[in-house]
Amino acid sequence: MSKGRLEAFSDGVIAVAITLLVLDLTVPEPTSHEVRAHGLAFALGHMWPSYFAYVTSFLTIGIIWINHHAMIGRLRQPDHMILSLNLLLLMSIAALPFATNLMATYLREAHGETLAAAIYGGAFLAMSTAFVAVNFHTLYRKRHLLAVAMSDARRRQIITRGLFGLAPYTVATALSVVSPYLTIGICFAIAGYYALPIASGGDQ
Repeated sequence: MSKGRLEAFSDGVIAVAITLLVLDLTVPEPTSHEVRAHGLAFALGHMWPSYFAYVTSFLTIGIIWINHHAMIGRLRQPDHMILSLNLLLLMSIAALPFATNLMATYLREAHGETLAAAIYGGAFLAMSTAFVAVNFHTLYRKRHLLAVAMSDARRRQIITRGLFGLAPYTVATALSVVSPYLTIGICFAIAGYYALPIASGGDQ
């Protein structure tokens, strides 16, 4: 399979996943009790978990898309293992809309919120782990497939930057038993960090 076809397929899956996120942002019904009793502004404000989860997931998928472009751009030609690992990465990305909807729905509930938060944090952890796995395979095990030779120091820098996200995602998932707000707050903070130019390491 050509590198161009790999990128096109990956872009399609990521585009669908990031678009599905907005479908969870529903419009309050004009005839609903909440709108009639308190007004549209109150009803919209009451939906803040959906907005917060949407922004967190949208930023994260967007950042993964940018980094995925850089990762595939280093390749001269993918092999079967790279294609397989990339499929696992895309599978984890495609699951994020479900995890996001689950988190937004149960964040303020008195039951199920812990499991919802654990699934949400776990989805981000799975995606981050899959991304590091693809990167490690391309940079170390199949370095002969790189388009341009890369120094050991540069390869370590790229992998280290990816590994940096695994620990906080693990913590976010573990803290779901304490508070789902901590889980989504940490995930948002990670997305905010990786959105900063300093986190790109000049890789894009």
